[in-house]
Amino acid sequence: MSGTKATDTHAPGAAPHPLRWPALGLLGLAQLMLILDITVVAIALPHMGSELDLDRTALTWVVSGYALTFGSLMLLGGRAADLFGAKRVVLAGLAVFTVASLAAGLATGAALLLTARIAQGAGAAMMSPAALSVVVRLFDGDERNRALGIWSALGGGGAALGVLLGGIITAGPGWAWVFFVNVPVGLVVLVALVRILPDLPRAASGSLDVPGAALVAAATGALIYALIRAGDHGWRNTAFLALSAFAAVAYVAFAAWQRRASAPLMDLGLLGRRPVVAGTFVIAVTTALMVAVFFLGSFYLQNHQNHGALATGALFLPVALLTMAAATAAGRVIGRLGARPLAAVALLIAAAGFLAPVLWSGTAAMVAGVSVASAGLGALFVVASATALGSVAPHEAGVTSGIVSTFHEFGASAGAAAVSSAAAASLTSTTTASGFDDAFLVATGVAVVSAAAAAATWLIPPKGE
Repeated sequence: MSGTKATDTHAPGAAPHPLRWPALGLLGLAQLMLILDITVVAIALPHMGSELDLDRTALTWVVSGYALTFGSLMLLGGRAADLFGAKRVVLAGLAVFTVASLAAGLATGAALLLTARIAQGAGAAMMSPAALSVVVRLFDGDERNRALGIWSALGGGGAALGVLLGGIITAGPGWAWVFFVNVPVGLVVLVALVRILPDLPRAASGSLDVPGAALVAAATGALIYALIRAGDHGWRNTAFLALSAFAAVAYVAFAAWQRRASAPLMDLGLLGRRPVVAGTFVIAVTTALMVAVFFLGSFYLQNHQNHGALATGALFLPVALLTMAAATAAGRVIGRLGARPLAAVALLIAAAGFLAPVLWSGTAAMVAGVSVASAGLGALFVVASATALGSVAPHEAGVTSGIVSTFHEFGASAGAAAVSSAAAASLTSTTTASGFDDAFLVATGVAVVSAAAAAATWLIPPKGE
């Protein structure tokens, strides 16, 4: 494959790659597209439904099909990056995502649109963990923390920007352009990455564990879908219980297979390492709370304050800016402060933000509250990535990135289910806001309990460990 020579930036005395910062910018832009494609599409759903004559089930799958495929295949994408080379997997995933975006924009019915969304999810699942593993391997020490801060800023702020861009695009050129806009951006980034991204060394040996990949994808997909359904049908719904049971059995089967496979998909010992456990806990909690920001804020502003989609998007701009600023700042100070105190303080800031809309009502209180909460969450994204990936070996960077990314999706699905259940009374009524208070109190409680866990000595390793 064309590009720069194979490089291992973790080799003793190896010079940093000279184009590592431009590479980070391009990878971050590609990752931003993947994140934007969730919230941008959500804003455009009503227009898609009316123009393509899609029923509620089809509209639900426009979002869920992407999320399910994205979430269930990321561990496979991370392992593929370790085996076949992160550069190859990044480029292949970006190419698939770009072509699928074109197909989605050209769709004239549900069949093509849903197929394209699933293909987008598959491309995203290849690219996202592979790109994160490149970032981990191109940077070291304080530079890595700064790079992860920028990466987290793009990811966390991108979701908020998607609400604004979704409103602008839908009100302007039309819903198809939420997909078409990915095509020129994807092509430009693809060409640039071919030229500047280094061919990082692959794992010394091994082959792709297809049975293991199938088991973990089935288990993860079932669990994410169970959590998605729980938001609409409740936690005691038969389908939720059956899907959760299937996921548990499939995970047990996956673990058993990994112990006997000649070339396992992953080293199960990774899941027992303290930094990985801490990082996955923080990323799951952070993503769940971030979903509360978007879900509750969007419904409240549109259904109870009567703001349109475009105005709601504009009101989310402070959320995006504070998330990005906090993530960037956290990347600069985490090396000096340590992950443990930073996580505890950030979670308490998030808790204070979630409590504000309970104490005061109205648009200003809601925007101020979710903006403050988002500042804390922006810092937490950095804590999660830096903790889980800070000392990972180069040949494990891809699969560890896949683990972190998978728990990101678990958190998002669980968060959406939890807040929609807690706020149910207000989601179906425009006259009562008590459901929003209940949901924000749940989010406040989760943040406070998580802050206590983060501050404890048994979870996040101390600085320097």
